[in-house]
Amino acid sequence: MAAQLSFIKKLPLYMSSIRIWESLFALPFAYMALILASKGFPSTSDLLFVTLAMVSARTFAMSINRLANEKEDSKNPRTMNRHLQSGLLNRKDMWILIIPSVGLFLVSAYMLNLFVLLLAPVALTYITLYSFSKYYTWACNILLGSSLAIAPIGAWFGVTGSFSAMPLILGLAVTLWASGFDIIYTCLDYDFDTQHGINSIPAKFGIRNALSLVKLFHGASILTLITLGILMNLNAVYFIGCTIASILLAYENMLVKPNDLSKVNIAFFRINGLISTALLVFTGISVIIK
Repeated sequence: MAAQLSFIKKLPLYMSSIRIWESLFALPFAYMALILASKGFPSTSDLLFVTLAMVSARTFAMSINRLANEKEDSKNPRTMNRHLQSGLLNRKDMWILIIPSVGLFLVSAYMLNLFVLLLAPVALTYITLYSFSKYYTWACNILLGSSLAIAPIGAWFGVTGSFSAMPLILGLAVTLWASGFDIIYTCLDYDFDTQHGINSIPAKFGIRNALSLVKLFHGASILTLITLGILMNLNAVYFIGCTIASILLAYENMLVKPNDLSKVNIAFFRINGLISTALLVFTGISVIIK
């Protein structure tokens, strides 16, 4: 009973430690995949277990990330006051999140279908690799983007139970979009990363070149979404959503300049949530009125 009370008491700390609100970035894309794969409203069962799989996978990923980067986070001025570093939580607390998350993810995959269950360990392994990738390759930002792409791909497979190309196209769009905004966010750590040998695209190529690459990634992401709409014969409403997303992405890139990173948090937290939500809403309307 005491352990249960302790967990409940720490629940707000757990949620803030893994930044649960950032699920808004990828969860709409998972729902978008559900709608497209179902060609309408998904079943209650699919919606429930995709949501549980998504939340548990992200909880697992963020908890692993906190453990993997504990040492560097304690030295980085931007992260040195996080929960582990300040003593609000400890390593045991992270494992209290990790172990149930793995169980819930596997159960959710099982409830969707055998195909997804077989892919589930691959997904967890890939997510784990990202947390350590910045120690080995500057492409870690792209690995983060492709990790988020697991959400829509897995959701699509969860509905259909079989392989197809369409979710991979959506996954590519998410990879390009998420890699771009992670590059923007990583620019905040440029000085620390270069001084401590931490890999990232900004650390490798410089902030100016990194932000130029973000523009390329985000433009390619919109083109990929448009390609998906054409291949799936979606109506004009979907492309209105793509247009809104492109305007928001353009604004996001305008906010962040090589010599002025003061608006990175606005670009990262607010605009990206609006982009994924707008795409979900307009995709849903497009499929419903088709």
